[in-house]
Amino acid sequence: MNRTVVRRVPLPVTVTAVLALAAGCGGDGMGGMDHDSGSAAQTTATAGSSSAAFNAADVSFAQNMIVHHRQAVEMADLAATRAAGAEIRTLAAQIKAAQQPEIDTMTGWLTAWGQPVEPAGGHGGHSMPGMMSTADMDTLKAANGAAFDTQFARMMIDHHNGAIDMAREVQRNGSSPEVRKLAADIEKTQQAEVTALRRFVG
Repeated sequence: MNRTVVRRVPLPVTVTAVLALAAGCGGDGMGGMDHDSGSAAQTTATAGSSSAAFNAADVSFAQNMIVHHRQAVEMADLAATRAAGAEIRTLAAQIKAAQQPEIDTMTGWLTAWGQPVEPAGGHGGHSMPGMMSTADMDTLKAANGAAFDTQFARMMIDHHNGAIDMAREVQRNGSSPEVRKLAADIEKTQQAEVTALRRFVG
């Protein structure tokens, strides 16, 4: 009598491979979603340390905060050659030292999540809270010495307050523990910097 031999095949399929297949069927993901996480399904990252669940609020925060941080770094770079006071130059260097690594971290998250760094449709003409207009940036670039210090402090306070609002929003609406931890760090660091900057605006 013939026997049918059933061979048990080991299952070394990695979680990454399964998730990669799922991601390939996912289309464009959340690139076009807004900050509201209520209608967003929980999604799982597929690479790196960002393996926790994330949602549309997390994606929007990372995409928008990258642009927000880039402008702060641009402003901080101006202080190196235009600021009159050593304190402003030191604060500007501190801001850049904190925010550039955060840009790199958030870019890595978006890549791991399979999401675009630039959201679909762009950033709406820099509509994020605290973002400076082109005219604002031109004014700062034209200033030097004590006038620069005052203008820089005023602009960076507004800029930081906008970032703090964004950080608080994702702490309420995001689902990624890593994103919420970074947002809490941003809130704490930038609130301290706002306090330091207020000394220069009277």
